[in-house]
Amino acid sequence: MGATHVTVTVRNPATPDRAWEGLFLVDTGATDSLVPGPHLEAIGLVPKSRRVYELADGTEITMAVTTADIEIMGEIVGGTILFGEPDAEPLLGVTALESAGIEVDPVNQRLKRLPSIRLKAIAV
Repeated sequence: MGATHVTVTVRNPATPDRAWEGLFLVDTGATDSLVPGPHLEAIGLVPKSRRVYELADGTEITMAVTTADIEIMGEIVGGTILFGEPDAEPLLGVTALESAGIEVDPVNQRLKRLPSIRLKAIAV
């Protein structure tokens, strides 16, 4: 199976006219999304905290994180963005995809909209 890429726009929620658009690798194994730090800084985003993440090989790393507006296929969601290294490939994590009501079609290596966004029933 090959890789799925999609064009994504990341916006500074405080000043939405400050945005960065790039081609992101869709990574359903990643919870959060990642953007090279210089692109986030260029649109006025700063780290809000640091979190420990586990890589696929089990290694733990601490990364700076912020929040931003993420636009995927015309849908805008708020999401957590990691400050990646300057040469890092942008990654689109599963949380942003699910929040936007989008899933990966692994057969065709494309993204597709769900007819509705899943919401668990609330017990009364």
